[in-house]
Amino acid sequence: MIHRLAPPILAVTLALAALHSAAQTPPTLQPGDYIAAVVNQDVVAASEVVARTEKLRQEARQKGEVMPETAGLRKQALEALIEDRVLVTYARDSGQKIDEAELDRVVANVAAQNKLTMAQLRERLKADGTDYKNFRENLRDQMMTERVREREVQGRIKITDAEIDAYLDKKRAALEQGGQVNLAQVLVTVPEGAAESVVAERRARAEGALARIKAGEDFAKVAQEISEDSNKAKGGEIGMRPVDRLPDIFVNAAKGLKSGQVAPQLLRSGAGFHVIKVVERQGASSLTQTQQTHARHILLRPSAQLTAEVAARRLAEFKRQIEAGQARFEDLAKANSEDGSAEAGGDLGWMGAGAFVPEFEEAMNALPLNGISAPVMSRFGVHLIQVLERRMVDVEMKTLRDQARSALREQKYEEAYQDWVKELRAKAFVEVREWLD
Repeated sequence: MIHRLAPPILAVTLALAALHSAAQTPPTLQPGDYIAAVVNQDVVAASEVVARTEKLRQEARQKGEVMPETAGLRKQALEALIEDRVLVTYARDSGQKIDEAELDRVVANVAAQNKLTMAQLRERLKADGTDYKNFRENLRDQMMTERVREREVQGRIKITDAEIDAYLDKKRAALEQGGQVNLAQVLVTVPEGAAESVVAERRARAEGALARIKAGEDFAKVAQEISEDSNKAKGGEIGMRPVDRLPDIFVNAAKGLKSGQVAPQLLRSGAGFHVIKVVERQGASSLTQTQQTHARHILLRPSAQLTAEVAARRLAEFKRQIEAGQARFEDLAKANSEDGSAEAGGDLGWMGAGAFVPEFEEAMNALPLNGISAPVMSRFGVHLIQVLERRMVDVEMKTLRDQARSALREQKYEEAYQDWVKELRAKAFVEVREWLD
């Protein structure tokens, strides 16, 4: 799910992570491995430290960061692996259970992500010296750890009534400054990864639309002729929304414009080129009314074999298929999405502000009705998002305070998680051993 939960503790190995690690282990360690550390009832092998060190080195190289010396990098790797073991062994002792049917579904997703049948998956594991049973248990450990983490960390977070009051006061003040605005747009889309010639042609088309509007043509008429968003039939109107529920780039483009005025310059976003008009501005919205969005998504979780970049390309292909009429969103979600909404075709139901993690919600709020996002990265993985409906609803004070409590929990989660990990680490039995390079 993508609601406001914590990030996974371990890298989610919904792919052949064991193969990936084994492939990175230097040949000199193959004949006989060494124990680098003992953690509770588990061990960290030297080959794991070498593999994690190399992974850290590659990540630093990709980011252009200055890499520490090998000894320092190896120490980071060892500490990370010790932390992993502390969490896994705690989860095993907690009594948390993962039933076989659920584990079967996760393993099936591994095979599907790697474009393998179950029989081929077993053969692939066998060819690389990985025991299938151990592979399943590794996935089970990760799933248990994430669930224990959620239970334990959420239980540590305390939110007082005074904190909720202060949060609502701050939000009320922000709304009084911002108010609501109804924007209209002419959208000329730009395909992801388009060649410069295509971008130039699309820009020219958008500039032509802006020139027509500046020359006196009706904005709605131009939008109906040229715009490529789902609101074109309504003259491009997005509808009245609180300013804090609009994408920042739209708010900035409309800043200083009065009702009826058009932004003098094109707006460039990940979707393409926009011509923006302020249809109407209103005063501050009330905390007792909120917008709800009915959306659905497809979630792919990056792993050792399915990088975030590959997942994004796969979702971009799904988007192309849906928009070309070659596939249905709900069918692709059922077959591929890796969260609890998969069986419902990715349907997330009606959700209000603050129900989703910020990176997901920002992308969702920028979409027109029936619009499909580009791949969106969040702490849970990579998403393809579609907005189905929007509505304004009255909010009871109890609901408002519950929303504030959820938002405050999100703000406090990372600190609570780090404190929990430190406590487990301090209580764990850890013996670091010497081993040869």
